[in-house]
Amino acid sequence: MSDETAGSSQESVSYETTSEKLLLASIGDLVEDVVVHLRSDPRKGTDTPTSIVRRRGGSAANVAVLAADSDTPSRFIGQVGDDPLGIRLIEELRRHNVDTIVTTHGTTGSIVVLVDHKGERTFLTDRGAASKLAGVGPNVLDNVGVLHMPVYCLAADPLARTASRLAGDAVARNIPVTIDLSSTSVIEEFGHAELLSFIETLGPEVVFGNQQEHRSLRLGERDPVPGAGVTIIKGGAEPTLIIKPNGDVISVPVRPVANVLDTTGAGDAFAAGYLGALLNGSSPRGAVDGAHRLAARVLGSAGATLGS
Repeated sequence: MSDETAGSSQESVSYETTSEKLLLASIGDLVEDVVVHLRSDPRKGTDTPTSIVRRRGGSAANVAVLAADSDTPSRFIGQVGDDPLGIRLIEELRRHNVDTIVTTHGTTGSIVVLVDHKGERTFLTDRGAASKLAGVGPNVLDNVGVLHMPVYCLAADPLARTASRLAGDAVARNIPVTIDLSSTSVIEEFGHAELLSFIETLGPEVVFGNQQEHRSLRLGERDPVPGAGVTIIKGGAEPTLIIKPNGDVISVPVRPVANVLDTTGAGDAFAAGYLGALLNGSSPRGAVDGAHRLAARVLGSAGATLGS
């Protein structure tokens, strides 16, 4: 695999991939997660004991890595800073055999993840350079079998404009596009009506979301997302729903996970597993089964990894 990097001009350069299979491409964030595990409630004005772990983050990057690690060739499209952290994150993706098309300019983003002693997570977000991607080269969709877009890539311009244009280009080339609703706060900031209009106009192959994210679109619990070929609603330990445009629903049970170590990246693993199966010709039901298996492996590992 090869890398495409650029400086402050943000111009694309040529690249090539050695994969003979169609790629799963994802566009969006590559950032550092600073995970802070609190051992008690925060103590105002004094010290609070914690354990702190730094690791790769960003939904789009996680999907690309988890796909590659599960034998689905993948490509990541995005921007990091022209700083040591950004270079380190790119190198990590390369070690996972992800084909990277990354602009380097600005300051690499970081997300502080506060995990309290009950396991609840709070995200303090500074996406930095990740939101600054102002264009991509004309060959970025070459060898791509599906383009995946976490809704985070629509959170701010210029990345939002770049992702929207790329999605339109993919549709024009008959490349399926998929969207992960990802975040209720981003949906609220974007506007649920505006996001629904965008999705309906684009006509994505799949829209993923959990129950809370789906409700944030002001849809009924079993309503399909207008314009989506398939709507997938994840329910945690409850069955996953596959909703067709005509309203037909397939309920797919979730096998219990014996030891849940960390929920980070489980949704990204679900998307990677589903899309990898889709590229191999699976039906939506078969793809959900594959998504459940990959998500279960991540739940038993620390961070967005498949573990051993």
